Amino acid sequence: MITRRTFTSTLAAGATAALASPMVLADSSKPLRILVGFSAGGSSDVAARILGDKLKDELGVPVIVESRPGAGGQIAAQALKASAPDGNTMFLSHDHTISILPLVTKSPGFDPDKDFVAVAGFASFVNCFAIADKTPATNFPGYVKWVTGDMNSRGSVGVPAPASTPEFLVKLLAEKYKMSLVSVPYKGAAPVMADLLGNQIPAGIGAVPDFIENHRAGRLRIVGVLGADRDPLLPDVPTFHELGLTGFEDVPYYGLFAPKGTPQAKLDTFNAALQKVLSIESVRKQLVGLGLRAEYSNQQKFSAQERAYTQAWSRIVKEKGFAPI
Repeated sequence: MITRRTFTSTLAAGATAALASPMVLADSSKPLRILVGFSAGGSSDVAARILGDKLKDELGVPVIVESRPGAGGQIAAQALKASAPDGNTMFLSHDHTISILPLVTKSPGFDPDKDFVAVAGFASFVNCFAIADKTPATNFPGYVKWVTGDMNSRGSVGVPAPASTPEFLVKLLAEKYKMSLVSVPYKGAAPVMADLLGNQIPAGIGAVPDFIENHRAGRLRIVGVLGADRDPLLPDVPTFHELGLTGFEDVPYYGLFAPKGTPQAKLDTFNAALQKVLSIESVRKQLVGLGLRAEYSNQQKFSAQERAYTQAWSRIVKEKGFAPI
């Protein structure tokens, strides 16, 4: 016979067990798939694996990081568009694929506004300007002086992708400092790094996470960063705002996106899990070690950040008269 006291105790025990058990994101028979648009071993891939290792415990499902490299993240974004909106697939991306690529590509194969929903942000980072070890300048003013001394052979700047934020920065720096710079697009940050380390190109622009380890080792020199404030990991490196280039104080984002139509309850569950994961000190240290600024942004805040960043770069693209390719 079940008494009132027994029934109440049973309810309480069940509630306690529910609180203690992992949250379930979606169908527990399916893993959570995190798509990444860049090669395995890069900063996006590593960040996804750092988060996935802890998200599996919080969500109670396996987490699989799936690299779909190519075309600046287009392939992974198209895979997200084709995925069922069931909460089992997320796309981990930074600003280039979501905010920049649709502005500079005629047919990217996806529309972020129509096809995706911003889920949460987990980090930001800054782009930086680095010079090769054998480039004689020790700072950015010295680099400007060196380039203007022989513009025909010294103005090549490696960038990780055509029509990317770094490529636009090459144009802006050339205009601001009256240099004849030529952007040299590569297929990702790794080949830019390889040619910088081999002194095949005198300079390159990319994300701090991609350059910082070689800067620390003295194999190249980061001489300028974007953003409103100096990067805590590079306290001796001036911002371009300090160097006279204003208007680029907003820093790029890292976040997660889901297919449009994913149930809000699933997105809320994922947000709660991600917030817990980002509160773990070891996770934050690993992300910071990559050169990222670990910071949780809920869905509302991250959506607003992504829209503002896209609008800012839309104005820049139009002002520069860039024709989509």
